[in-house]
Amino acid sequence: MARKIHPIVQRLGINKDWESKWIPSGRSYTKYLQEDEIIRRIINERISRAGIDRIEIERTPNQHKITIKSARPGIIIGRGGKGIEELSRAIQKATGSPTPFNLNVEEVRRTEVSASVMAQNIAWDIERRMRFRRVMKRHLDIALQNRDIGGVKIKLSGRLNGAEIARSEYLMKGKLPLTTLRANIDYGEARAVTTYGAIGIKVWLYKGEIFNKVKRDK
Repeated sequence: MARKIHPIVQRLGINKDWESKWIPSGRSYTKYLQEDEIIRRIINERISRAGIDRIEIERTPNQHKITIKSARPGIIIGRGGKGIEELSRAIQKATGSPTPFNLNVEEVRRTEVSASVMAQNIAWDIERRMRFRRVMKRHLDIALQNRDIGGVKIKLSGRLNGAEIARSEYLMKGKLPLTTLRANIDYGEARAVTTYGAIGIKVWLYKGEIFNKVKRDK
């Protein structure tokens, strides 16, 4: 069971927060859920090269706030803010919502290792026809250079190096306590589209434990 459950979903409300924050009124739950899927799809299609770590959607009665955490915010903002204006108009048109969307872009610093950004970088390297084992080892070594990272696991699935039969291979180093709820596990997925098919990429990062032991006064 622990190998199948999503590591972030398992920790929601414990040490992970929700990416969508809103309370539906009446029958608006289905509408809001569909709009969230449209928003995330448009952002991933238009600015996937920006290295998106997280998309947070927060709804209030008068305004909808979208926060995009990216490793390359300049690609999203564009020259003179033109890029973010076009993205906002595209979201407004696709959703058809009368409530305006306020887009904010936050930078993921180099010191903050992101599993989603790492998975996207691996996908881009594979699409450039680099050897998958070399790519996995290089990104694993880069992640472990950060002192906050205690363990890394990278898994690739598909027709690796153009093989006739699809298979899965992974590379792991350090600790990865997936069943420990207080463990801060960052998880990301990506897909590399190659001439011989799609390759799925999964990345797990262990960033230590969230809760420290508290000494109770007797």
